[in-house]
Amino acid sequence: MDLVCPICNGMASYVVKCSECGGQMDARGAVQDYFDDYSPYLSQNITKKMDGVENNRCVHIFHCANCREDKEITINEIKM
Repeated sequence: MDLVCPICNGMASYVVKCSECGGQMDARGAVQDYFDDYSPYLSQNITKKMDGVENNRCVHIFHCANCREDKEITINEIKM
């Protein structure tokens, strides 16, 4: 069985409220997609080694359009 991120694979969505203004934050993707221009096209096995997060987790960025606040949320991967 493989472990996959439910957000990256479109199996779940998360609603995150901004701690500054209370507005709903938009999901902006996994942190490893922002390392460089080619990060989104590399295998997640490669890029996950660079984000410093424990195995079986995926870090996602959420952004508030109202106050421009960013927040990183760690998501537990699930078995497929």
